Amino acid sequence: MPKDSTNAHRFTSSILQGIIHDAEAFFTKTPVSVFPPAERFEGGGVYALYYTGDFELYKAISLTAIEEGSLPIYVGKAVPAGWRTARVTTTSGTPLFNRISEHFRNIRQVENLSPNNFKCKYLILDGDETGIIGPVEAHLIRKFQPLWNVIIDGFGDHTPGKGRFNQAKSGWDVLHPGRAWAARCMGKPPDYDDLVERIRAYVKVRGKG
Repeated sequence: MPKDSTNAHRFTSSILQGIIHDAEAFFTKTPVSVFPPAERFEGGGVYALYYTGDFELYKAISLTAIEEGSLPIYVGKAVPAGWRTARVTTTSGTPLFNRISEHFRNIRQVENLSPNNFKCKYLILDGDETGIIGPVEAHLIRKFQPLWNVIIDGFGDHTPGKGRFNQAKSGWDVLHPGRAWAARCMGKPPDYDDLVERIRAYVKVRGKG
């Protein structure tokens, strides 16, 4: 019996990367928004947050203006109800607006950050375009390597389910204490000094000057 070749199962597309790059190009031209956006809107999609404040560890990546190619501190996505189980509802709702607003509420709780020191950009993807939400998010993370995606984890976490507070609080919550549910996490947290060193190494490469 001939050996099965995995090449017979491997799909490649000559247009997929082009579609993702088209979405990225559109995203870079979207207007900078206040955080959170001033008006509720429907649809899912992809977003980026940009830091403009004076938190000591982030000064080298803090921005005075958000321009094409500016380094976001975080990239994320929001999908319509039913998306993960391929049962997208006919009414898209406001998942992207809701997710960005959730981040606003989280940052407002912490002791050493202010939501006034953030801006955002977002790309609405609905209808058939919901299929590229994940790939576009992954592409932007690979391109920009945002601090809160690749170095410090936990910003996008949700409240643990009942009985799961034995886990450790995230690195983000160690650096930015204040989220009520994070204070209830009982596991051994990441070392603060180690987190600081990782940030300093990151901003040395990615920061200004």
